Amino acid sequence: MSAVRTQWASRGCLHSPRFSTRSVKIAVCVKFPATIKTLLLEQSFALTRLLNPPHSLSMSFSSSSCMDGSYAEIVVVRHGETEWNADGRIQGHLDVELSEAGKQQAALVADRLSKEPKISAVYSSDLKRALVTAETIAAKCGGLEVITDPDLRERNLGELQGLVFREAAKLSPKAHKAFLSHRTDQDIPGGGESLDHLFQRCTSSLQRIGNKHKGERVVVVSHGGVIRSLYKRACPNGKSGGKVLNTSVNILHLCDEEWTIKSWGDVSHLQQTGYLESGFGGDKTSG
Repeated sequence: MSAVRTQWASRGCLHSPRFSTRSVKIAVCVKFPATIKTLLLEQSFALTRLLNPPHSLSMSFSSSSCMDGSYAEIVVVRHGETEWNADGRIQGHLDVELSEAGKQQAALVADRLSKEPKISAVYSSDLKRALVTAETIAAKCGGLEVITDPDLRERNLGELQGLVFREAAKLSPKAHKAFLSHRTDQDIPGGGESLDHLFQRCTSSLQRIGNKHKGERVVVVSHGGVIRSLYKRACPNGKSGGKVLNTSVNILHLCDEEWTIKSWGDVSHLQQTGYLESGFGGDKTSG
């Protein structure tokens, strides 16, 4: 049986049940009351996918107070891999291009999204690794023009940018200590920003996009640190969303100020390729 992680959203947060080859347990959490018929349909669909999985995937169902047409469905995608990702080198605001592997990842996620419901717009960080990924998606999804927003950039990591992560503690100890600090208001020496600043700018950007595209499905291409902040905004009291892999698909519903996670961490388009586990960042070392 393929490894399958099914997730359910409650209060905007995800919970992962455990599965074995002998039995299947499905946890159901809903944010608002639902009819028995709706619950049975959701359980039936999840069970079918579990017993007949086409490939490994991450999936969830969410329940929201929003009616159809009153929320924006935002598909957040991390950029494809760069050579610096592969080397474990910290990028931050430095403008590093996609590697050949990253270009292939971008083509795979673009092909996947082109076969799903219509995309109305594509937004991206203005850094090349995100922008080229977004342009690949936009070209495959009807030739859309990519709208860039610097507020979707990765966290500015100051003196750490350009360093190999495993050498950072030796080469820039103060910046490395600031980076590992649990204080969210801790700036990083060399012009780096705090987690609070990153959170404020990227969640404000996504809120603006959501307000503009109610009733539509849009793609936003960004970075590991940004996507972790978006998860925290949607699920402030939940567990970590885990490592954000290159070109992973993460879907949010934005209804005014209410954010709900529909699915998270889906890399099913990379299954049976050589590009799934590659790529540095997307976790606490994101940059």
